[in-house]
Amino acid sequence: MVEERLGERIGLREDVIQRACKLSMKAHDKGKPYLHEKTRGTTDVLLAFPGSWCVDDWYTRDPFGEVKVDVSLFPCIRSVGNEEIGLVNEAFARRFDALLNRSSLATEVEKAMSEGKQIIFTGHSSGGATAVLAAIWCLEKHIRPNHSQTMPLCVTFGSPLAGNHVFSHALRRENWSRCFVHFVMRHDVVPRITLAPLSSIQRWLQAVLESLNPRSQFHLQDSSAASGFLLSVMRNALSVASHAACILKGCTSLLLETVASIVDLSPYRPFGTFIFCPGNGKLVVVENPDAVLQLLFFCLQLSPEEENTEFLCKMMRDHFLYESELQESLHMQDVTYLDSLVNIPLEAHSTSKYSAALNDLGIMAQARLCLRAAGELERQRMENQRRIDSNRDTIKEALKKIHDYKTSCEIRKIGYYDTFKLQKDITDFNANVKRQELSGIWDEIVEMIKRYELPDGFEGGKEWVELGTLFRRLMEPLDIANYYGHLLNEDTGPYMVKARPKRYRFTQKWREHAEGMGAGGSAETTFWAEVEELREKGYDEVKGEVLRLEEELFGWVRDGWVGRDVFLEGSTFAKWWKTLPHEHRSGSCIAAFFKN
Repeated sequence: MVEERLGERIGLREDVIQRACKLSMKAHDKGKPYLHEKTRGTTDVLLAFPGSWCVDDWYTRDPFGEVKVDVSLFPCIRSVGNEEIGLVNEAFARRFDALLNRSSLATEVEKAMSEGKQIIFTGHSSGGATAVLAAIWCLEKHIRPNHSQTMPLCVTFGSPLAGNHVFSHALRRENWSRCFVHFVMRHDVVPRITLAPLSSIQRWLQAVLESLNPRSQFHLQDSSAASGFLLSVMRNALSVASHAACILKGCTSLLLETVASIVDLSPYRPFGTFIFCPGNGKLVVVENPDAVLQLLFFCLQLSPEEENTEFLCKMMRDHFLYESELQESLHMQDVTYLDSLVNIPLEAHSTSKYSAALNDLGIMAQARLCLRAAGELERQRMENQRRIDSNRDTIKEALKKIHDYKTSCEIRKIGYYDTFKLQKDITDFNANVKRQELSGIWDEIVEMIKRYELPDGFEGGKEWVELGTLFRRLMEPLDIANYYGHLLNEDTGPYMVKARPKRYRFTQKWREHAEGMGAGGSAETTFWAEVEELREKGYDEVKGEVLRLEEELFGWVRDGWVGRDVFLEGSTFAKWWKTLPHEHRSGSCIAAFFKN
């Protein structure tokens, strides 16, 4: 257990949290797109966004109203290798897009960032969802291109979930997850609303939203409406949490797949740091997104004595109590950090502080097992990375031998692509053995990434990006040579269309993402595949492609990404290039390389 003040732990001072909460509540009353507040004597700039109390601003359609993120605004919200684009609540995304285009928000943020200010995006209720999207947009626009700037922060209070699991994955990969802090009252239903499909809550939703609007005089008097709404949200939260728990525990039953195919399960998932408020001045901090999802359901459960009209109304009121609750809890600093989930005690009567905090949240044995499973999955991912990391020296040693093979081929004035394509020497055989060994290691890495079995930060790790790039540059030409020398036939088709392994696709995307390149910006390793396809076609048919390839090759050779052995007299490229029309060759940007 770490004895540490909350503000120090999360990188957000307690006085800033209180000011953010107060400004978030105030934002509902002003009728403005956002409130802007500076504090004298500090560099803090708070931007608070109001919530909306109209159904159309929560759900655009049934069941959950999700759409792919706008990649022009949020290019990082994706899985790099898998190319899985994040899903976002369309209604929340539309509100943010309108805010960005019809207010001075972009100008305010630009000014604050250029002055080195600490921006804190904040919001209560659906205003929190706007704050989240604004913070991610700011990180994408100002931090990713310029890492020296001050990282923005985002703190929300009773915010609904707005994005799917890709948000959590991407923010952790970019090391941005720490910028997001969400406070959730134990019985506040709003953070769980988007776990329910619109059809299940539509009959009550508008009345509930109006009752949650601080500016409205409307109060939900119909206890049956409150009961029906809450039970529907809890029922759907149960479905989502149960399905996720089965996956956490490694269930592979076909019944699980069948249930998922016939039951509408919300795509929305938590990300960032969640701080649960049991309502007694204490705080429970959780960073594991799988554990947070379980807590969002289990914290909402009611004991038999709580299942009455008075308590249901109290649950609705919890959405307004953040300011008073935080004033007490931030002063008390009775904080439990659920860091070691695998060590959570299963018994409610355990004397550990973990157990006391879980008892405050109403977390019993079944839920504790789910939290342990979330911790175990996280531990297993870390163990997978340690095992993969242990292969780095093996990979480097094998790549060194391939590099030595490449050098020996160049000495023979042929080039290692064409030498390996012929495979007539024992050195070619040995290189092929290393090629297959390395392929097995990298294929295992790719399969783990596809199944999210490695930590989210793996694809963004500098050492693995660099090692993957070296692997791709040395090994993919050999795979292409093997394909066109031994595997190509009328049934197989072009390498790029039919045969390119994912180990090269993934590692190429890693580098392009890490260096902010567009798709195809690091396509130097497929050079030989393009040559093999172009040489089978007439010049007039492919003239434009030849010119483009020559320009790219000039840059790749200049930068050392492709070796000069491509210009050796006996190389496949040199033989083909010399068949091109004289007027083309004489004006080519690579002609000088042949002269040298």
